[in-house]
Amino acid sequence: MRIRGAFAGIFVALAFAATLVGACGVLLESALRAHAPVERYGAAAAVVTGPHEVEQWMKQLGSEPERQSRPLTERAPVPVAAAAKLRAVPGVRDVVADVSFPVLLGSGQAVTGHGWESAPLRPYRLAAGHAPQAPDEVVLSKASGVRPGGTVQVQVNGAPRPFRVAGLVAEGPGAAFFSTGTAASLYGRPGHADALAVIADGEVEDRALRAAAPGLTVATGAARGDAEDRAVAAARPDIVEIAGSLGGIAIMTALVVVGGLIVLSVRDRARELALLRAVGATPWQVRARIVREIARIGAPAALAGGVLSLRLGAAMHAAMVRRGVLPDGFGLSLSPLPALAGFAVTLLAAVAAAFLASLRVSRIRPVRALGETAAESARLPRWRVVTGVGFLVLGVNALGFSATATGPAASASVGGLVMSLIVATALLGPLVARAGNRVLGRAARAVSPVAGRLAQHSAGAAALRAGSIITPVALAVAFAGVQLFAQSTVAHATRVQAEAGDRADRIIVSAGPGLPRDVADAARRVPGVTAVTPVKRTSVIMSVKELGDRNLRSLNARGVGPDAAATLDPDVSSGRLADLRGGATVALSRDVASGLHVGSEARLWLGDGTRIDARVVAVYDRGLGFGDVLLPRDLVAAHSSVPLDDHVLVRGNADLGAVTAAYAGTRVVSPGDFQAGLSQEVKLQGFISYIVVAAIAGFILIGVVTTLALATAARRREFALLRLVGATRRQVLRMLRLEAAIVLGTGVAAGTLIAAVTLLVFATAVTGLPLPSVPPLTGAAILGGVAGTGAAAIMLPARALLRRRTSPNLT
Repeated sequence: MRIRGAFAGIFVALAFAATLVGACGVLLESALRAHAPVERYGAAAAVVTGPHEVEQWMKQLGSEPERQSRPLTERAPVPVAAAAKLRAVPGVRDVVADVSFPVLLGSGQAVTGHGWESAPLRPYRLAAGHAPQAPDEVVLSKASGVRPGGTVQVQVNGAPRPFRVAGLVAEGPGAAFFSTGTAASLYGRPGHADALAVIADGEVEDRALRAAAPGLTVATGAARGDAEDRAVAAARPDIVEIAGSLGGIAIMTALVVVGGLIVLSVRDRARELALLRAVGATPWQVRARIVREIARIGAPAALAGGVLSLRLGAAMHAAMVRRGVLPDGFGLSLSPLPALAGFAVTLLAAVAAAFLASLRVSRIRPVRALGETAAESARLPRWRVVTGVGFLVLGVNALGFSATATGPAASASVGGLVMSLIVATALLGPLVARAGNRVLGRAARAVSPVAGRLAQHSAGAAALRAGSIITPVALAVAFAGVQLFAQSTVAHATRVQAEAGDRADRIIVSAGPGLPRDVADAARRVPGVTAVTPVKRTSVIMSVKELGDRNLRSLNARGVGPDAAATLDPDVSSGRLADLRGGATVALSRDVASGLHVGSEARLWLGDGTRIDARVVAVYDRGLGFGDVLLPRDLVAAHSSVPLDDHVLVRGNADLGAVTAAYAGTRVVSPGDFQAGLSQEVKLQGFISYIVVAAIAGFILIGVVTTLALATAARRREFALLRLVGATRRQVLRMLRLEAAIVLGTGVAAGTLIAAVTLLVFATAVTGLPLPSVPPLTGAAILGGVAGTGAAAIMLPARALLRRRTSPNLT
């Protein structure tokens, strides 16, 4: 019965490990295969666009340079003249130059504007009226609620203008069509388009299209969706990194939790295995038996977990899409590969853990076999001590590096720090247990002299068992604390930096796609306004130094107007923000400057892939609150798919009602309300941390419960002996409660110490805060949840064992 219980616990742990690893594989596969859905370009055989990514050879420390790439977030314009060569390719019937630009109707509805010549690409079909012909005509959707011949106000990148509704299309409400000349004028880039859609009569060779459009990107099949919507392609590398990181953490966690569980089960059967050695079994026969037994359990457990991983991965994907962490159209890919990966990784980990656990018991000499198992050895194997100290040294080194590093390098080293300390705790667990026993054992004896002495003696005599219990407890506390509180610290630091650097009295925001440039000019003319700064968000690609290597990274950037120094304060440490004007100038946060100084040149790629060598005019400290890169607003707008501003900062207590009345979808908010909205965005971006904690911490808690229940069930002979020498059931349970307080308290303390050290380094090095942001209720819930679950896993099996009749046979 005992063996079956141990095997059942191992089965459950292995199944959940395979489920978790496979679910990470589902996210990874979905990211690798994700493409935006093909909608408007459904009738096109191919779509020719500008570059979709930036590629560069990056020099790595101690190795050869490697080619790195990052996706572009903006659409690079394509010269319309390139259509002539594409039309000459055999099989091509026509090439349509497609332009797209945001449109805000007078009703407040946001749609996308196009030229009518691109309508057949979806295709859109007229349901009433006629195609737009005059410069002031527009075709809308039937769902817009207007009729042919009516008039609507249309706002693009200026004040609203009246347009006559020439016709209606039956398809969805997301498009507005203009005549070719009007669309080109509203698009604002003469001689260019967003894409060239190739219409074919038959098969067209991709090679021929690429030869006809050198330097451009030719997308066919599912990749046509990325030419239409860049959001999915831009999110793909980040999701690949997150899924890979999450998978690595899941594998490491599975090794620690499952490995400790298998070690406990083998130790519980030490007498049985020792008897095999005593009757002549060779060490390899004992090892083979243990490995075969674990493999027989692990294979069906890993298979079941692999199948369940597909459902868990789909649920994680759905949650991220629902909360906006993943962009619309980021599809789910399900195949047997993640399930097979979860099966293989889990089974391999189980077999490796079983083999390592069998080494000591199989090496015992037959004559000493039974004697060796009568009492637990107080000494740790030398290899375990040396390896544990090695990981502890790695953790201390990572601690020192993180304390002096900044930005991405500090974030990367913090991850290594927490994993090194957790592995060191797992290897040196018995030593940690003895240290905790000396401290908490005294407290237990003060609470109850008799039961406390028994609890301290029991915890000290079985340090190996206590070490196996401490490890998953410390892992649960450290992992949950670091994942949750690192995100809350970033959110708090972002809010603090943004509030400290905000000098605006009013902020104009938009309920639509953005603010026309005229809004800032109109606000500047209002009496009482002393400074106006239009702000446009974007992303740039830049080489950033991380842990000695240079890596290509996508960085949050903002284009700001010339009055930026009067409306925002990013805490400039060198240079002047007022010099951020004109052509290629840039201000960098301290986290990404990485050796650059005022006057030097920074090579970076704008949102549409245009490379610039910008002169650094300032270095500032508030990178979380204002982004890592500040650029002139006109430079950013000229290389953005949408030239509209995100918001406008206004200095001066003036009445801006005339401005908001003149432009559709605009309103004025206070800095406090604006910062509350930004804080909500940061929290939404951290939603994935909660998914990670829910998945992995749930698995760790299952491991904690299984490990503690197995360790308690293995002590039936000890409980029987205590009852035979006169201890009452109540006294044994009191002893167990105090022993649980000692062991679980040591594990919680170890996990809290790891989390505290890691978060302190993270707060000071990454966010610049003196202390991390730790919500008291969340911290108490983590500590109470882990300790309470562990106590229940110890006391419930113990109560069940003590209800049985005590047998005088203790063999």
